[in-house]
Amino acid sequence: MWRRRLTRVLLCATGLVLALLLAGTGYELALPGVTNAPVLVAGILRVHHGVAAGPRVPTKLAEAVVSVEDEHYYSNIFLNVFDGAARAALATRHTSGDPGGSTIEQQLAKQLYGDGKGLGATLCQIGLGVKLSLSFSKSQILVMYLNATYYGNGYWGDVAAARGYFGTSPDRLDWAEAAMLAGLLQAPSAYDPDTNLALAKKRQREVLDQLVVNQHLTESQAEAAFEETLPLRHG
Repeated sequence: MWRRRLTRVLLCATGLVLALLLAGTGYELALPGVTNAPVLVAGILRVHHGVAAGPRVPTKLAEAVVSVEDEHYYSNIFLNVFDGAARAALATRHTSGDPGGSTIEQQLAKQLYGDGKGLGATLCQIGLGVKLSLSFSKSQILVMYLNATYYGNGYWGDVAAARGYFGTSPDRLDWAEAAMLAGLLQAPSAYDPDTNLALAKKRQREVLDQLVVNQHLTESQAEAAFEETLPLRHG
């Protein structure tokens, strides 16, 4: 008797999984294509007088951003989908409908294809994020994300931000500078080092701590970076 019940449960579970996969595939196919993403990024930079970075990912900034924004970024696509879906489910429990902490692909989709509210918009961003993952390499997505993001003080893209805050290029940022820029992405105005250095340093500390957690820095290296005097151009 128990074997029959177990078989029925397994069959029902398998059927449910297949139904969800089919529904998800249909939804994914109904979404617009994302092959125009590089063109849209270029358009954002053009409108905001930004400067496009080259195809090479700035290592320290990229590792700082991934550590604090999406530490599962380099995991397989299914983990990222699950991660995004979990955040979408969380959104249904809040009236704001904003789950926060989206994956980098989702954040890029939101930046390029619309900033809607609620569960429907979040699901759309998850779907478009999956399409971005299937259409571009991780490094290409990261370059687009760093290019299309606002860093405060009128700086759009990592090139303008690195030049504007520190008078250097993204690939020449040290760990202290990279952590500061990565921390700005969450709230560029609130963490503006030119107007609120204490809060910006607190956020920088959080980024450096995540770099330690993800084994990019030792604790002593993170402490040295935190104690470093930043060469801010306006502060």
